[in-house]
Amino acid sequence: METFFRYNWMVREQWYAWCADVPLEELLRPRTGGVGNILQTLFHIIDVEWSWLQSLQGKPDDAEDFANYQNLEAVRQLDRKLRPDVEAFVTAWNSSMEKRAYVDQRSAGKVATDSWGEVMRHVIAHEIHHMGQLSVWARELGKQPVSANVIGKGLIIPD
Repeated sequence: METFFRYNWMVREQWYAWCADVPLEELLRPRTGGVGNILQTLFHIIDVEWSWLQSLQGKPDDAEDFANYQNLEAVRQLDRKLRPDVEAFVTAWNSSMEKRAYVDQRSAGKVATDSWGEVMRHVIAHEIHHMGQLSVWARELGKQPVSANVIGKGLIIPD
């Protein structure tokens, strides 16, 4: 589990570096798909990751407002602020948490029960999905996207 969170964080940092060379107007330009634009998609990834893990732990989920994060540095600062909580939960993960029940009452009147392990994998897949959208938008701008390759990132060191 931790390996794929680390992968997502590594690729996210690479996207931040990629964005540094893109004018703010392009980062905020409305795009087809995703949650609106490049910067808002990065914000959304951070916010959703933190929100789900807060929810699993029964902690308050105070939603952030994208209006307060209208440049790359502000989004990066939000990530730096929230990631320690996320990382602490991810690194403390153990097999006894895998099948704990999570009762989701956030959907309009619907109640669903899922396992913590399923929620964690959803969070991982959610970010990977949005990274694919960023890749499409990068190509639309005529820029090479960040590599999605897991191999070669040094996430698991061989014996």
